[in-house]
Amino acid sequence: MSDSKINMVAPPEGVVGEGFFATKLNDVVGLARANSLWPLPFATSCCGIEFMATMASHYDLARFGSERVSFSPRQADMLLVMGTISKKMAPILRQVYEQMAEPRWVISVGACACSGGIFDTYSVLQGIDKVIPVDVYVPGCPPRPEQIVDGVMRLQELVKSESVRRRSSPEYQELLASYNIQ
Repeated sequence: MSDSKINMVAPPEGVVGEGFFATKLNDVVGLARANSLWPLPFATSCCGIEFMATMASHYDLARFGSERVSFSPRQADMLLVMGTISKKMAPILRQVYEQMAEPRWVISVGACACSGGIFDTYSVLQGIDKVIPVDVYVPGCPPRPEQIVDGVMRLQELVKSESVRRRSSPEYQELLASYNIQ
């Protein structure tokens, strides 16, 4: 290999000795989860086209550990909701979210998914946070691929710092209960 440096993920803080490395379990699990997110695209409009560009060779979301796009909610842990979501589609979106195993994270991509966008009508859901909890919002109409990559990187930071026990905490259970999710 040439003299160029390989861009590697920095190890978590810990104690290094000859033949061993000791650190906190939360840090190791967070690092592993953050760098192996499996996206499930729920694309309905033009934001889906931008996501396709994000996955293509120029922006290459695979560099961030999101190589394997899953089209099954049972095999994904990062839901990307992109585009206009009608009120008739909201129960399906919620069902997809509920079918995902814990831990699961949600990125709302584009103005339509975040707030209904320009479609302030009776039939369009005014933000997916009305039916499922959202971790990261990516603004734009449609957002550029760089913005989607930035949203994934922000989610990675959130996942890295999340406690292994957060999902069983009373606060998290209360959040899910506010959405009527068991």
